[in-house]
Amino acid sequence: SPHQAEKAVHQKKEQSRTKCRKARRRHVQLVAEFNRRQRKNIWLETHIWHAKRFHMVKKWGYCLGNSPTEKCYRACYRAMTKHCLLQDLSYYCCLELTGKENELLKQLTRVCSMDAGLTFEEACCLSGRFEGSLDLYRADCYPEAILGPVTFIWKPRDGSANRQLWIWVHPALKQDILQELKAIFQCSEPGEVCVPDPVTPSVQEEKQKAVVQSLGKRRKEDKEGEKAVPLKKIIGDGTRDPLQACSWVSPATGVVISDRSMEILRYRLIGPWAHCVLTGTLKAAALQTV
Repeated sequence: SPHQAEKAVHQKKEQSRTKCRKARRRHVQLVAEFNRRQRKNIWLETHIWHAKRFHMVKKWGYCLGNSPTEKCYRACYRAMTKHCLLQDLSYYCCLELTGKENELLKQLTRVCSMDAGLTFEEACCLSGRFEGSLDLYRADCYPEAILGPVTFIWKPRDGSANRQLWIWVHPALKQDILQELKAIFQCSEPGEVCVPDPVTPSVQEEKQKAVVQSLGKRRKEDKEGEKAVPLKKIIGDGTRDPLQACSWVSPATGVVISDRSMEILRYRLIGPWAHCVLTGTLKAAALQTV
C-alpha cells in the first residue's frame, strides 16, 4: 500500500542518517562486516589488497585472486626475472604430525615409495634443512590409488623424543589425505575442538550494531568507537567447519594429527632478489639456552 511504501522510505532515510560513511567505515563495523562475509568463503590475509586489483573467484572454500584487472603481465615477468615477485599460498592446508620419529616413519613408508623418488626418510629433509615434495598413495597400494602431490617440512631436532612434521596439501586433496593419515596412525579420538567464541556471531553482531548506532547519534564524540573491541576473527578454513575437531590422537602410538590450516601463512618469493628481500625483512632471533 502507499502508506507502507512511504513508511519504508522513511525508515530507510532514518537509517541512512544515523549511519554516515564515517560510521560505516569505523574499524569495529568493518570487522563485523568482513566476518559476516567470510561465513561461506574464507579470506586470506592479503584479501583486501587482491580484491582491489584482481578478479576474485570462489574456490575450495576460499575467495582467491584469479586474474589481474590491469595489464601487468610484463611487470610480473620483469619482477620474476630481475627483481622479486611474492605469491600468497596460504590457502594450502597444513597437516601437522607429532610423535616419535620411528613411529612416524614406520607408517609414512606405507603411503609413499622409493621407486617414485623422494620419501620422508631422505636425510637432507629429515634433518629439517630442506623442504621435500612427493606423491602420496593409499596405504600399501603403490603404484595405484594415488592421492596427490604434497610438500613436507620436518622441524629440526630439539633434543626431545618427539618430532614434528608439517605436510602441505592442496585444499581439494585435504580431506582424502587427512582420512588416510588418520587411518594409518589409528587416530580416532579427537584431541581438541576449535571454538571461535563462547558468544554466537549473531549476538556479537547485534551488540556491535547497537554500539555503532548509539555512537552514530553523537558523531562529534565518537572516540569510543575507535577503542571498541572488534569481533573475533573466524577460526577455521575453507575445508573445515570451525566447530569440528582440529586434532586427533592415536591411543596406540601417541601420534597426534593436527589441522593447522590458516594458522600458518605461506608465501612464495620468486626472483633473484628473493633472498635479499628475506634478509632485509626478517631478523634472526637470539639463541636462548635453558
